[in-house]
This record gives sequence, structure tokens and C-alpha cells, in this order.
Amino acid sequence: MGNNRILEETHTIPQEDFKKVVNKVSIITMTQNIVLSVFKLLAGIFSNSNAMICDAIHSASDVFSTIVVIIGVKFASKDPDKEHPYGHERLECVAAILLAMVLFITGLEIGVQAFKDIIQGNYGKLETPGKLALIAAIVSIITKEIMYWYTRYHAKKIDSSALMADAWHHRSDALSSIGALIGIGGSMLGVPIMDAIASLGIFIFIVKVAFDIFKDAMEKMIDHCCDEVMEKEMYDYIMNHEQVLGIDLLQTRIFGNKIYVDLEIQVNASYTLLEAHNIAEEVHVNIEQNFPKVKHIMVHVNPAT
Repeated sequence: MGNNRILEETHTIPQEDFKKVVNKVSIITMTQNIVLSVFKLLAGIFSNSNAMICDAIHSASDVFSTIVVIIGVKFASKDPDKEHPYGHERLECVAAILLAMVLFITGLEIGVQAFKDIIQGNYGKLETPGKLALIAAIVSIITKEIMYWYTRYHAKKIDSSALMADAWHHRSDALSSIGALIGIGGSMLGVPIMDAIASLGIFIFIVKVAFDIFKDAMEKMIDHCCDEVMEKEMYDYIMNHEQVLGIDLLQTRIFGNKIYVDLEIQVNASYTLLEAHNIAEEVHVNIEQNFPKVKHIMVHVNPAT
């Protein structure tokens, strides 16, 4: 009763390894953020660029986001206890929600300032920056984009919503640096309004990403069922068992990044209690082995009529 496609497409790792991956990625990106923030701050000061100084402060705020990820995953990875028999996976969703809020506030600040600049014609206060600011903006864009793809790769690999939210925070910083680059370039060319226009576009993108992250985390918080494709794969896999004659109930619920399943199967009514139990146990073990995201499945046996 095998299904190689399911085994190939579904991936999970032990909770302890999950935490190690998140910590490794977080420490690497946090170190890069600190170095990048210092570099952009110095570049902004020496090249007379307020836009780059603001961008340096934005990069420094990413360190806070990464700390939230580390703390969230640390608590989410705790083993079940008497008060929390189903585990603590949902705490990672809380971390993702916090990061979504930080993203939204970041985007809102960019959008409000850009809107004010356009309405008030607030361009004259921008001083003409030096070339070092342009170089710093380009380095920031490249570095933050690399950090985005690196974090995103590991977030998808271990199915971490908090780490994925942090990846998008890196992308928002790259976009912020693009806005700084356009603003610095526009100022040097005598067209400072380019900064405000670019910032409005960045604001819209960041708010959209924040909403998507928030929506995904909330769905995982309220026992949302698996998608139809996953449930169909699970249904077909169970029915491949030669002694399962039918399925009366198949319900799934997502708990953090794990899945719980309630299942009622039909078996031959003439089987003894022990025989029916053994079939249920086989189904239970096979599902957990072949669908690694399933943390637990409750199997009930009904007599086939």
C-alpha cells in the first residue's frame, strides 16, 4: 500500500531539527542585518543622504523581527504537557501575526510619508547625496534580496509561517532600499518626487504581503481544514488498504504547521474486535508515516453494511 508521490511531495523534520534550522537561519540573517545597518548608516552620514540613514534604521528594525521569530519558534517547539496536550505549534502563528503587524506598520509609515511629500510638495528639504549613498543602496538591495530567498527557501522546506513572514520582511527592506535608490538618484538628477512615487508603490506591496501573512496565520489558528487535494490524496491512500471497505468520515484540521485527522472507516462486520483494532492501527501508522505533516490521527471502526 505505497504511494511514492505523497512521500516525495510532503516533507517534514523532527521538532528539534525544525528549531535548529530556524535558529541557524535567524542568526545568519540577524548578523547580516546588523552589519548592513552599520554600513548604510555610515554611508548615509558621509554621503549626506537622509534617505539612506532612514533605510539603515529600517534594516536595524529587522533585527527585532528576527528575535520575534526565534522566540516564537522556541515556544512553539516545546513538547506537549499536561496543560497543553496538543502541543504549542500555534505559538508560531502568533509570531507570524506579530511580524505581519510590524510589516503593516512599516509599509504604512512609508506610505503616509510619501503621501505627505506629494501633497505638500515637500522636496526641497532633500540635500543632494553623494555616490556612496547610491552604492550603499545597491548593496542593500542585493544583500536583502539574497536574505529573502535564503530565508524563504528554508521557510518552505520546514513549513514555518514565522520564518516565511521574516523572509517577506527582508523583501520589504529590499523594496525600501529600491525606494531610497530612486529617491537618491532622483535627487541627484533634480527630480525628488521620484522618491515619493516609488515609496507609494512599495507601501501597496508591503501592505498586501502583510495581509497575506496575517490571513495564513489566522487560518492556522482557527482549525482550518486541509485543502481538497490533500484530503483527496489521504482518502485514496486509505481506500487502497484491502481491508478498508469504505470511509464514513474524514476530517482534517491544521494546528500550527501540523495536521490532526479524525477518521471513521468501514471493515467487515464479521471481524473480531482484535482484527478490527489491528486494521485501524495499520491505517493509523501508515497515514502518519506517509503524510509526515500529520501529527496524530484518530481512527474509529464501523461495521460495513
